Amino acid sequence: MVAPAPALPSVDDVLGLLRGVVDPELGSDVVELGMVRSAEVHPDGEVVVTIALTTSGCPLRAQIQKDIRTRVGSAPGVSAVRLEWTEMTQEEKSGAMAKARWNVSQRDEKTAIGPTTRVVMVASGKGGVGKSSVTVNLAAAIAARGLRVGVLDADVWGYSVPRMLGVSGRLAGVERDGRKLMVPHERVVGDGVLRIVSMGFLVEDEQTALMWRGLMLNRGVQHFLQDVEWGDDLDYLLIDMPPGTGDVAMGVAKLLPRAEVIVVTTPAVGAQKVAVRAVSMARKSYLRVAGVIENMSAFTCEHGTSYALFGEGGGATLAAEAGVPLLGQVPLEPAVSEGGDVGQPVALGSGPAAEAFRAIAARVVSEAVPPPEMAGCSARMLEAAMAALDA
Repeated sequence: MVAPAPALPSVDDVLGLLRGVVDPELGSDVVELGMVRSAEVHPDGEVVVTIALTTSGCPLRAQIQKDIRTRVGSAPGVSAVRLEWTEMTQEEKSGAMAKARWNVSQRDEKTAIGPTTRVVMVASGKGGVGKSSVTVNLAAAIAARGLRVGVLDADVWGYSVPRMLGVSGRLAGVERDGRKLMVPHERVVGDGVLRIVSMGFLVEDEQTALMWRGLMLNRGVQHFLQDVEWGDDLDYLLIDMPPGTGDVAMGVAKLLPRAEVIVVTTPAVGAQKVAVRAVSMARKSYLRVAGVIENMSAFTCEHGTSYALFGEGGGATLAAEAGVPLLGQVPLEPAVSEGGDVGQPVALGSGPAAEAFRAIAARVVSEAVPPPEMAGCSARMLEAAMAALDA
């Protein structure tokens, strides 16, 4: 039986996806800045988006084009994305400038995450697939490349990141412009650094049970996004999401519409079928699914024989169903759990799992969620906005 073709996105769906395309220096999305002139969805699945730039020679054009193509092109039913370009009038430029000034002045009311930070939600449909282990090892592998990586443990009930990264103790506080902010714990990794925040740093010990309902959970994660001094120089923020598609997932998607999602599954068909729901949640929230990671793939014994203890093909099947890349497969290896128990991520060591995590990190940084290419035109606008605020 041939599967039915996915329904075409509506114009509102396209605009929702475009709200995740953020100017990396102005910190506002292209819809809010008035850069989207029109969006059309053709019967053959081609989506045509007309973008008005501040100037026809804007150096950020390539970055904006890449982000639009990846976000809109990831929607089911889209066969191609065509961009048409025009230039803002002087009045429109003034309007964008006013919006930039307002957003700079109000940024802390949204989140404390800098506009150049790439936000990645590491999600799964169910527990027990090693999502937290994937998050900390991926973060460590990216930081080892000389980047500044934040790790937000949003699994409030099941926090485990502090132990896995070997960090403990209460978060310090600092006052900035009359506001009290929490300061993340830091761990140096080669030439990079990890900045870590977890509910585990706010309780007496890691055996403390948090008996919170949905609203409190969502509010707790909101504090971690708004009241933590993450730093404007953060390259990546990896968020270890709780399993499922509940309040926390919806809250983070609302606060961070530019976030992208990596879905973790095991090779088992049952896990893959549940992980599809995480893909669905992301797309209903207009978030781009950047790829799939298959964890706990085949175990290879000391004699070189491989055993598919949890089945085969779950990651590839999920990636194919979602129309996204399979970023990598992490083999089942005792060193992964041993490293998590003692706070030494296996990604910083040696062995097949370490190599797999480093390969996935390289692919994330180079292809799946590359850092923005910074250039001049909006930088000059932002400097002007900051100068106007200081005047």
